[in-house]
Amino acid sequence: MAKLFYVLGASGAGKDSLINTAREHFCDKLMVAHRYITRPASAGSENHVALSDDEFDLRIKQELFSMHWRANGLRYGVGREVETWLASGIDVMVNGSRAYLPFARGVFGEQLEVVWISVNPDALRERLEARGRESVEEIAQRLERAIHYDAMRPANAIHLNNSGKLEDTVAQFACELDIALCKENGGNHRG
Repeated sequence: MAKLFYVLGASGAGKDSLINTAREHFCDKLMVAHRYITRPASAGSENHVALSDDEFDLRIKQELFSMHWRANGLRYGVGREVETWLASGIDVMVNGSRAYLPFARGVFGEQLEVVWISVNPDALRERLEARGRESVEEIAQRLERAIHYDAMRPANAIHLNNSGKLEDTVAQFACELDIALCKENGGNHRG
């Protein structure tokens, strides 16, 4: 049974960096799904498909999303192509939403593997300050939310500590990917 690796983490934890690196390093083992988002393609570091609200509504009407949600004033969708890939035996990675996790579990059941990225508060503060998008107060709020967020991590999640080098986090995921795929194939590593 193919797996959906549903990546979660607080803002600044490095979700996009991990997903982009996984796209390069594990292209022989899994597909990375693009999210459909109502924001310009040039905004942010996530490689997404930009849609207007009208385009988003049409895709909902045509039942082209497996999942869709609202967050931070934007709309996010994951296309039905993910279901096709999973049904074909292809493992998939997607940038998820913690608030939407219960629904994702309902849609994908045992195929869903939560990948939880955390980062220690000092490293997170440095990253948020370096990107220069938030005020000092906003950074303090994000740090508080990140601590609360990490306390909500599901017990069975694949936990990746991204406080250090991205290469170390990718190595952690490679080990977890092999373990998850090993379980999936009855103890035999795939690849």
